[in-house]
Amino acid sequence: MSRVAVGGTFNPLHDGHKALFTRAYQLSNGDELIIGITSNEMAGKKYHDVEDWKVRRQIVMDFMYDTFNASPLIVRLDDPFGPTIDEDFDYLVVSPETENQAHLINTRRAELGKQPIHIELVELVLAGDGRPISSTRVLLGEIDVHGNLLQHR
Repeated sequence: MSRVAVGGTFNPLHDGHKALFTRAYQLSNGDELIIGITSNEMAGKKYHDVEDWKVRRQIVMDFMYDTFNASPLIVRLDDPFGPTIDEDFDYLVVSPETENQAHLINTRRAELGKQPIHIELVELVLAGDGRPISSTRVLLGEIDVHGNLLQHR
């Protein structure tokens, strides 16, 4: 049985996030997939406005159900670690932007005498201009959620 975790703010949900969810779903092999979504309080520290947690949760749930016919367990992240410190997982799916956090999780787990979680790195999805798709770029109107460049008038 595979137990897989992935976490983030996921606002707005873009193709980079979908790549993370796709890899996490593949690794879960139909077993247990846990998606941590940052709480409103944690997300408030971002550089841009973020939708309410319940809205972000529903968008993620809809994507997972529509794409994979899956209903993963979604948990609220009130800290950068979520359940990954106390619970065992086979994989932690991350992007290059969150890889350092995964290493911190494994360091903390080692301090507690726990086995490390395998870190599965998913490369960033690039927009049409060759730069990474990011929520900030989408919200600034540079690109859409698929990485297509938007025309400015």
